[in-house]
Amino acid sequence: METFIANVPSPVGPWAVEGTADTVTAVYLPTQPHPASTGTPPRAVASAVAQLEEYFGGQRREFDVHLSTDRATEFQRDVWDALITIPYGEVRTYGEVAESVERPRASRAVGNANHANPWPIFVPCHRVVSTTGLGGYGGGDTVKRYLLDLEGVHY
Repeated sequence: METFIANVPSPVGPWAVEGTADTVTAVYLPTQPHPASTGTPPRAVASAVAQLEEYFGGQRREFDVHLSTDRATEFQRDVWDALITIPYGEVRTYGEVAESVERPRASRAVGNANHANPWPIFVPCHRVVSTTGLGGYGGGDTVKRYLLDLEGVHY
């Protein structure tokens, strides 16, 4: 099935949601522009777009989207499942996430799994920080700070 891409405006630039009628296959950061498809977005994409718009508007704290995990390793799935449990407005360190997936020495691997996360915001990798500061983010520090500020975390 062919994928559809829809853009979502935000104060830090346009995001893009890619997916089919049944699943969201990717969310692209403002630093990864993708041209929108033409026509009516399929059900899963339309729902994801609406939820992101609510999130950016401060009206949504949790998401209900079906994500396609076909191309993930078991470790990545474990990390991403752990990220989904980090509540809105809270952060965890890379080490804390590593401990939660029972790999206490895997902080760096957690960072790599975060970097490979194809669904930023829905799988909130922006809520993972370093013990010494903000930590990395594929969208850059400005985007990560914006997302944390939006959630009331002034890091």
